[in-house]
Amino acid sequence: MTSTAQAPQPGAGTAHPEHLGHVIFIAAAAAMGGFLFGYDSSVINGAVEAIRGRYDVGPAALAQVIAIALIGCAIGAATAGRIADRIGRIRCMQIAAVLFTISAVGSALPFALWDLAFWRIVGGFAIGMASVIGPAYIAEVAPPAYRGRLGSFQQAAIVIGIAVSQLVNWGLLNAAGGDQRGKLMGLEVWQVMLGVMVIPAVLYGLLSFAIPESPRFLISVGRRERAREILGEVEGKGVDLDARVDEIEHAMKSEHKSSFKDLLGGSFFFKPIVWIGIGLSVFQQFVGINVAFYYSSTLWQSVGVDPTDSFLYSFTTSIINIIGTVIAMIFVDRIGRKPLALIGSVGMVVGLALEAWAFSYHLVDGKLPATQGWVALVAAHVFVLFFALSWGVVVWVFLGEMFPNRIRAAALGVAASAQWIANWAITASFPSLADWNLSGTYVIYTIFAALSIPFVLKFVKETKGKTLEEMG
Repeated sequence: MTSTAQAPQPGAGTAHPEHLGHVIFIAAAAAMGGFLFGYDSSVINGAVEAIRGRYDVGPAALAQVIAIALIGCAIGAATAGRIADRIGRIRCMQIAAVLFTISAVGSALPFALWDLAFWRIVGGFAIGMASVIGPAYIAEVAPPAYRGRLGSFQQAAIVIGIAVSQLVNWGLLNAAGGDQRGKLMGLEVWQVMLGVMVIPAVLYGLLSFAIPESPRFLISVGRRERAREILGEVEGKGVDLDARVDEIEHAMKSEHKSSFKDLLGGSFFFKPIVWIGIGLSVFQQFVGINVAFYYSSTLWQSVGVDPTDSFLYSFTTSIINIIGTVIAMIFVDRIGRKPLALIGSVGMVVGLALEAWAFSYHLVDGKLPATQGWVALVAAHVFVLFFALSWGVVVWVFLGEMFPNRIRAAALGVAASAQWIANWAITASFPSLADWNLSGTYVIYTIFAALSIPFVLKFVKETKGKTLEEMG
């Protein structure tokens, strides 16, 4: 093996592919799994109150039905890395698309509450798979100079999925005269909301046939020439492709298939780098971001906002989410991942603290006082903006980049599983916590946002501009 193959190829970090549009298409297609996650996360927002009325359930049982999809997500995320290493990234995407399509049909036509919960678990498993495969695949095919921006496509797809689902929900609700249990096409409107998810699921499956397999997977199964062709497409003809193939092959020969056992070590069960990935995932969720997407309509209605306006506020929040994500995509490769995370943490602390203050006031005639109501609304948008321009994007980028090659797939699976479990904990606990003390709930989220600052400063290393082979 030559020394060129053992070190990062000069110019690899600044390669400019001739067909950048093709590279963008590849990343966008892979990120459709993120769109499914965003759509599924938010579409249920429009169905919460209708499901409560249809099946006559209390807040705790309702929360479990809403959150149970996240258990499926955790299982899917934990197993996706092993599946992808065996059958390839593209096949993994196609399995996820089929499962999500089946889940969408089942969720739209449930005959009992447990039946709805089952189909949400199936859909969650598919989303969990896609959540691991998307960032890993994009990181493996993206040129190093563009990897941060292309990696952020995952979060961009998530926030666009959230916005589209809110817009579709709002349109369907208005078509049914503002009644979440009104009839459309022979079904209650909330069932139509869930059934519409078939469309992006099928699109995800079709797009998976239009993109190439990961060069790293192809090299792992001995298809060097095809890997070389794809590297030429995505990194540019100016790069020494033979050296890049040798570099990747050398890195892969020095490792073995990653497994859970490879993550063990250190003083506290996992290797330190794995704990850092888990920490990033947990902090991303423990600031309460998904409360804004699973329960925002219910939250605003609980402080006196009428249902139609609550759906509108949910949509405007999702637009702010998109704006913040675009900001992150512009700056993630310019100022780096770590500075963005710190900026976002500070902004989230301010937004969450203001929400906690506003919700501490007693309702007057079923509504917050005018000043506190406006502060709560503005602060909610501030919180979502700072999350979107930072943690929403950089965590996915970090998880796709930060792990050494020899443990990347398994470590990403564990970190993503931790993210889904943390998401489930927040989603399942919010209704009960809000019944206990809505302001106190937001104080808890504020504390986690504040704790994320020293965590990033002390433990997280910048990955901007490095090749994956430089990660170890």
